[in-house]
Amino acid sequence: MQQNDVEAAFIRIVEGVANMRGAAVASGKRLREDLGIDSLSLIDVAIAIEDAFNIRIPDEDLERFQTITDAVEYIRRATAVAGIPLVR
Repeated sequence: MQQNDVEAAFIRIVEGVANMRGAAVASGKRLREDLGIDSLSLIDVAIAIEDAFNIRIPDEDLERFQTITDAVEYIRRATAVAGIPLVR
């Protein structure tokens, strides 16, 4: 899975949790400020990421998820460290 595929999958997750569609959810957008993702919704996002990418996200790492780009990079690093292919 390429970076764009990871980003597209993450955007679908955010769209589902935030009940948003289209251009509102795009690369570089801030999760809290631009998209209105609160702390409870961020936990829902994390659970969906864990399920979709077969990784575990410690609670303290959620603070790193400031933008969509931050989250995509986190997912790529976490799957690389764990040796998990990004295809599921």
